[in-house]
Amino acid sequence: MVTNTSGKKKTAIARATVRDGDGRVRINSQPVELIDPEQARLKMVEPFRVSGDELREGVDIDVTVNGGGFSGQADAVRTAISRGLVQHLGDAELRDAFMQFDRTLLVNDVRQSEAKKWGGPGARARYQKSYR
Repeated sequence: MVTNTSGKKKTAIARATVRDGDGRVRINSQPVELIDPEQARLKMVEPFRVSGDELREGVDIDVTVNGGGFSGQADAVRTAISRGLVQHLGDAELRDAFMQFDRTLLVNDVRQSEAKKWGGPGARARYQKSYR
């Protein structure tokens, strides 16, 4: 059985394919153990720390991720992997464990950066004006 899921964070989009296998997790065709920086790698494997590493042994996960920076991509990947595991295994207890640990494991973070507007250097800041 093959399960396809996705996760988003800011402008990063991750698509995960979960199938029965022997514990391989690949991010953009690269083993997750080789992902740098380490902080992003730890974030990506968080679903396995919550669910237990024995769960990882039964599935192969292929993730393609693009857009955003390394932190946004890491959050998108962890959401896609978590959703894929819950959907593939159909385990309500696993879903509850993920929700109790951190809701963003299963629910996308909808916050986006605000667009820059005219009359200032950024979204909210305005240019200074001088009276003298």
